[in-house]
Amino acid sequence: MKLLLLSAYHAHSHAQWARGLAEHLEDVEIDIHALPPRHFAWRFRGNALAFAHELNVEPAGYHALLATSMVDLATLRGIDPRFASLPTALYFHENQFAYPSTQGEQTLHFQLTSLYSALAADRLLFNSAFNRDSFLEGASTLLKRLPDHAPSALVDALRQRSHLLPVPLHDTLFEPTEPEYRPDDRPDHQRPLRLLWNHRWEYDKAPQTFFNALFALHEQEIPFRLVVLGERFRQSPDIFDQARERLGDRIDHFGFAPSRAEYLSWLRRSDVVISTARQEFQGLAVMEAVALGCRPLLPERLAYPNFFGAEYLYPSHATPNAQVDALVNALRPLLSDPARVRSLPLPDLHNLRWTRLRCTYYEHLNSLCAPR
Repeated sequence: MKLLLLSAYHAHSHAQWARGLAEHLEDVEIDIHALPPRHFAWRFRGNALAFAHELNVEPAGYHALLATSMVDLATLRGIDPRFASLPTALYFHENQFAYPSTQGEQTLHFQLTSLYSALAADRLLFNSAFNRDSFLEGASTLLKRLPDHAPSALVDALRQRSHLLPVPLHDTLFEPTEPEYRPDDRPDHQRPLRLLWNHRWEYDKAPQTFFNALFALHEQEIPFRLVVLGERFRQSPDIFDQARERLGDRIDHFGFAPSRAEYLSWLRRSDVVISTARQEFQGLAVMEAVALGCRPLLPERLAYPNFFGAEYLYPSHATPNAQVDALVNALRPLLSDPARVRSLPLPDLHNLRWTRLRCTYYEHLNSLCAPR
C-alpha cells in the first residue's frame, strides 16, 4: 500500500505521529508532505493553495490520502481534481470547535473550513472521544446558526464516518530502565516530590494557573522540587519569567531540553506530572511522563477522563482563582506524603503503545482502500 500523508501545520506532536506511522507500518509506503507550523491563520486558510501548486506528486500513484484536520481538504479537492477520487481519511489531532480562541469572527471561518473538510473526507479519525464529540457537537451548534437551509442529517452522516484512533506511544517508553540519579540528586525517599510541567509555553495550557498554585504552596513553605520543560516560542507568557525568579531555589530544571534523551531523563526523574490545560485532545506530553513513571494530576475535563481514572483528576472550575485553589488543594496532601505518592499505582497505558495499535491502523487504512 502506498499512502500520501499531508500535514498542513506540522507541529511537534504531528511530526512525531507521522514519523511513527512511517516507522511502524512496515507494509505501507508513506510519502509525507508537510508545511511548517507558523503563521497559523494564513496556514489554515492557504494550505490548499500550497499543496495544489507546490506538491510535485501524482495522486493517482497512491492508494489513499491521509490528511491532518488542518488540511483544507474540500478546497484542495475542488481546485485540484486529481485528489477528488483518491480515498481520503482526515485525522483530527484537534478541532477548532473545542479550541480556546481569541480570533473572534475568524474562528467561524476556521470552523467552517473544518466542517467542509470533514464532509469531503471518506473517513474521520479522532485521537479521543472528547475530540470526536466536541467536533460533532460544535458542528451541530454551528449549523443551527444558519438562518435557513440547514441540512438536518449532516451531523449524523459525519458521525457514521467517525472512528477513534489515538496517537500511539513509542514502545521504548515502556521498557524497564535502571533508576537515574545525578550527582546533585538525593535518593527518592530523601527529597520532596519533583513536580513536572512539560507542555508548550502557551496560554491554552494555562501556565498562570499552574504557577499561581505553586506560588501559594511556596508561601505556605510546603516542600517541592520543580522541573519545567516544553517548547518555548518567540512570545511566551510572562508568568514563566516570574516563576523562574520567585521559585528559583526550588527549580531543578527550567527550559527546553537540549535533546530528546535529556527530556526523557527528566521525565523519568520526576514524580508528578501536572496539567492545567484549557485545550487538550489527547495529552501526549502527560502520557509520555506517565509511561516513564510519573503519577498524573490532571483537571477533570477535556480528553483526560477518556484515558485516566477519577483518582488522577482534580475538580475543574470555570474561574481562574477557583482553579488555582482546586490545584493547591489537590497538591497539598500529595506533597505532605511523598513516600505514599511514589508507591501509588501508575495508570496502565499499555494499550496505547505502537505494538498494540498497529493492527488498528492497518484495519482503518485497508478499509479506506477497499473497493466501494
